[in-house]
Amino acid sequence: ISLKVLGMIRTPYHECKGMPIQGIFKPDVMGYVDIYDEYADCLKGVDLFSHLLLFYYFHAVTEEKMIHQPYLEDVDYGSFATRNNKRINKLGFSVVKFERLERSRVYFTEVDILDKTPLLDIKPYVTYFDSRENMCCGWYDKHFRDGNIPERTILK
Repeated sequence: ISLKVLGMIRTPYHECKGMPIQGIFKPDVMGYVDIYDEYADCLKGVDLFSHLLLFYYFHAVTEEKMIHQPYLEDVDYGSFATRNNKRINKLGFSVVKFERLERSRVYFTEVDILDKTPLLDIKPYVTYFDSRENMCCGWYDKHFRDGNIPERTILK
C-alpha cells in the first residue's frame, strides 16, 4: 500500500492542549488545507458541498496502542471502538464545514486537527449516504443522552 500526501492541513492547534476531541465542539475555529499544485484539479466542485471529510495521517503520534481509554471514559476499549489517535495505522478523519475555496486552498471550520498534518484525501459529506436513522453509538450514547455535552470535550 502506498499513499500520496495531497497537501498540508494548517490549523491554530500547535499542540493538543485546547483542541476539541471533535471539531463540532469549537465550531468557529478556522483551518485550511493547501492542496499541492499537481492535485489542484481534484478540487473542482468541492465548493458545492457544505461539509467535507478530511482523511489524514497522525504525523505527531509516536505510540501505537490496541487498547485505549477514550477521553470521555474511565474504561479501556479496543482501538476499533474509539477514535483515539494512537492507532495502528495512524489514520484520522474529520468532518469539517466548508467555508470557501481560494485557488488550491480550502478553508473550513469545525476543525480538530493538529497543525501541519499531512492530508491523504478529501471526500464530500453526502447526507443521503452518510447519515443513518436509529443509530447506536456504543459507549458514546451515555455521554450525549438528552442533548448533554460532556465537560471533557476539550483536551487539557
